[in-house]
Amino acid sequence: MSNLFDPAQAGDITLANRVVMAPLTRNRSPGEFPNDLNVTYYRQRATAGLIVSEGTAITQQGQGYAHVPGLYKPEALAGWKKVTDAVHEEGGKIVAQIWHVGRISHTSLQPQEGQPVAPSAIIAKSKTYIINEDGSGAFAETSAPRELDKSDITAILEDYRKAARFAIDAGFDGVEIHAANGYLIEQFLKSSTNQRTDEYGGSIENRSRFLIEVVDTVAKEIGAGRTGIRLSPVTPANDIAEPAPQPLYEYVVKQLGGRGLSFVHVVEGATGGPRDLSDSGNPFDYDALRAAYVNAGGKGLWIANNGYTRETAIEAVANGKADAIAFGRPFIANPDLVRRLKENAELNALQPEKLYGGGAEGYTDYPALA
Repeated sequence: MSNLFDPAQAGDITLANRVVMAPLTRNRSPGEFPNDLNVTYYRQRATAGLIVSEGTAITQQGQGYAHVPGLYKPEALAGWKKVTDAVHEEGGKIVAQIWHVGRISHTSLQPQEGQPVAPSAIIAKSKTYIINEDGSGAFAETSAPRELDKSDITAILEDYRKAARFAIDAGFDGVEIHAANGYLIEQFLKSSTNQRTDEYGGSIENRSRFLIEVVDTVAKEIGAGRTGIRLSPVTPANDIAEPAPQPLYEYVVKQLGGRGLSFVHVVEGATGGPRDLSDSGNPFDYDALRAAYVNAGGKGLWIANNGYTRETAIEAVANGKADAIAFGRPFIANPDLVRRLKENAELNALQPEKLYGGGAEGYTDYPALA
């Protein structure tokens, strides 16, 4: 029987405990590279067994939100190196979440103000965050995307490879491939956003092809033991849907099982929302999903995410439903969350109006326990 506060092994990465800091977009990196304020923020939270960085774009084309860091500029490597050094100085471990948003973007964020890209040219009924001409931030409707051709897909796979190498060069312990929340990889996976008729569309096998190619590309570059992935089988985030998620995701994890990955990070329900989205009495079976992964040879750390409390997290690890638990917003307001969970201490209240953009207030000024 494992304990939430026991050490764990995630492929080649050794964790001091099983409390994972989930990726959290905060829009506090002007210029698309980390700064000293970001260094302080991550240092404060380094007692997590594993930090998954905020979503980090692999190219400018992959950017979907203003003031979100990337992994494609020299200044970004230097900035991230300060972050990873700070986390390691405190004894922590950190992986970069590598990210391509696909259609969830705006022309003002794209190279030469071009169209965002997607598996199919279907506009998302969603919003993104941009900077106005007067310097103020605002939410804006996403722009109409263009459909990727095969040469585009090949180029994006190369971008993933470069970003993974960039992450290791910047001192990260590994990467998490962002294949969740309605972004590019999930846009290929789900039938509502993928209407292609080539080898990347139609059947479950075809729609899963891009995900597997990204995983293999990254793992070949940095090692499977430093490669993780994030999945969200049923979240409706960013206007995405799939009528039959169970067979789709069981196929995906079976393909991942024999690849020796560091971890699989699964969002249960809607990211930041309800855990059970079923209105038909047939909820998604996460136990079956994990069983499919294990039966296919999967040995990577199984990280469960979404709405866990101290009690449910401890129970899930103790009964083997998950190997580790990821917490999102609790880590924003509680830099010392691991200690607070261990001691059953009161948690700081979140300031939701200060989540996105701004400076230190609502970012690095949440107090730790005395």
